[in-house]
Amino acid sequence: MLSFPTERHVLDNGLTVVLAPDPAVPVVAVNLWYGVGSRNERPGRTGFAHLFEHMMFQGSKHVPKNRHFELVERAGGSLNATTWFDRTNYFQTLPSHHLELALWLESDRMGFFVEALTRETLENQQGVVLNERKERYENQPYGDWDERMLRLVWPPEHAYHHTVIGEKADISAATLEDVEGFFRTFYVPNNAVLTLAGDLDPARALAAVERWFGPIPAGAPVPPIPGVVDPGPVVGGAPRETVEADVPLPRVYLGARIPPATDPEFYAADLATSILGDGRASRLYRRLVRERRVARDAVSFAFPLVHGRTMMLSWITGFPGADPAVLEAALLAEVEGLADVTEAEVARARALAETRLLSQVAQLATRADLLSMNQLLFGDAARLNSEVERMRAVTADDVRRFAAAFLRPDNRALLTYLPGEAA
Repeated sequence: MLSFPTERHVLDNGLTVVLAPDPAVPVVAVNLWYGVGSRNERPGRTGFAHLFEHMMFQGSKHVPKNRHFELVERAGGSLNATTWFDRTNYFQTLPSHHLELALWLESDRMGFFVEALTRETLENQQGVVLNERKERYENQPYGDWDERMLRLVWPPEHAYHHTVIGEKADISAATLEDVEGFFRTFYVPNNAVLTLAGDLDPARALAAVERWFGPIPAGAPVPPIPGVVDPGPVVGGAPRETVEADVPLPRVYLGARIPPATDPEFYAADLATSILGDGRASRLYRRLVRERRVARDAVSFAFPLVHGRTMMLSWITGFPGADPAVLEAALLAEVEGLADVTEAEVARARALAETRLLSQVAQLATRADLLSMNQLLFGDAARLNSEVERMRAVTADDVRRFAAAFLRPDNRALLTYLPGEAA
């Protein structure tokens, strides 16, 4: 279905380079994935991957603080970065004749970040991250749901037990030596994938990559992810937590362990969550919001994580004064109802997933990001071209088998929020 031409090259220092030429528009997307996320952090040192997302824009040896943004935007481009459990990515899209500008900027911070590192810069970004944590987790209704749910679904010895943003004490305690050590361990060519997509000549682009990144020495082998790899296929029992908080309405979350995104069964899991919560024709919205009117909204999705297992999440929000037991029972009934899913429902979910993917790859920046993802997490950027076929292969029997195997009573973590006055 998809047919994006790709080339894969590996430099002598271990940097993997993916080239995806497309002359349709005169722009190029430069996308760099590092194989480091919150899963690589050790107890007492959480939040480092996300802190680094901020730190990497604070200057390098030849690029002053904030100059990266200024240069790319002055060239007519856009840029940003994100951190996740399994990776950190840095990306920019700009006119193709400015390709080498982006390569110079990315190579300078890969090769010469430590030379510009100062205590003032670190303390400044620690403050920024702590404020972000306060705004998103502590001062936001339901904002700490993922922190609480991760602790219910994963044991302390698993890498997904803590949030991407990390613990306040760990962020505050980070030293210059900690930051330099983290950088030298993970921000190395042999732990990165660089994807260039768009208006480029592959031979010239590869020569430019060699010129800017080739002299950067390889790092030591990246250490293994700490803790256990696979905590088991199910949560074990039904751990639960009830929270009285400053929230406007009662809400019930359901989490379950499911196969990782690298497992073929993940596609059945992903479509199962679509059947439950994707759009107004989904089961949760149609039955609980429109027909029974026990919920104000409903959500369901699968985290695309790869380390041992991943997590499926669903939630419904009730009306003022709603009985949380009624909300929980209604949510569980719909989840258990996947045992009788129909081919028509699966066909709808497949169509939605395919439409969403085609919309994503039509955007050059997102296409480059997906190529980097497939290369870093699956070892094959060109795997993107067969993604539609994997979606289309999922049947109603596959979804029913997934539901029977993983949406069981012994694989349910339940988190309930109650408005303080109602509780």
